[in-house]
Amino acid sequence: MDPYIITKEKDGVLLFTINRPDRRNAINYEVMSGLEKAIDMAAENDVKVFAITGAGDQAFCSGGDLSAFHRLKTEEEAYGMLSRMAGILYKLLVLPKPTIAILNGSAVGGGCEIASACDFRIGREGMKAGFVQGNLAITTGWGGGSILLEKIPQNIAMKMLLDAKIYTAEELRGFGFIHYIYKNHPIDACLSFMKGSLNKESPVLEAYKSLLNKKWELLSMRERMGEEAARCAVLWEDDAHHKKVDEFMNKKK
Repeated sequence: MDPYIITKEKDGVLLFTINRPDRRNAINYEVMSGLEKAIDMAAENDVKVFAITGAGDQAFCSGGDLSAFHRLKTEEEAYGMLSRMAGILYKLLVLPKPTIAILNGSAVGGGCEIASACDFRIGREGMKAGFVQGNLAITTGWGGGSILLEKIPQNIAMKMLLDAKIYTAEELRGFGFIHYIYKNHPIDACLSFMKGSLNKESPVLEAYKSLLNKKWELLSMRERMGEEAARCAVLWEDDAHHKKVDEFMNKKK
């Protein structure tokens, strides 16, 4: 089974699906490469909107695949992975097309970071999400913390990051993290939510996105996301993180 699927939907939507439902759509190196490929494809002229979702109805993305990344022990080893994904999410953040995360199921840890990098987020009724990295004795490491602090009110963002809790779809909508809760098919929900944008000419969409991207440039987001990855890498090497991961992995056995 391919770890990701890239499809061109109707009305100019390019869809990237994380296709690892047996791993709760966790991110490994193959998915990282696939997302980078899809982002490059989304820059093509016939694409109006870039969407990201997960396979199945249980999980959007559970963050980094611990079975793939647990072998990373040192700060240097962790930084290689973290900085690469932070770079990919920055490319997603400044993609010259509108972007949307379709949260078809739970989004935790790095899954929330991916969603944060999108312009819009819609969630299936009953889904939950949270920046739970603190429970593993690390911080957000893909740049998602820096992004979150700019996307929703600062006090709410800080509370989400510090508490490392899971929130309901209704709570997330109240925070401004989710913009719409849907009940129907995820692609239909995406098309419905983005309908007003999809009937506009591409140059109009790109012109407005360029205004937003100028903001990210002025806020030095690329540098801030890189620094975030570096800080996480320091914590990654600490015994406290490895102990928490071992405990988590043993619970799953």
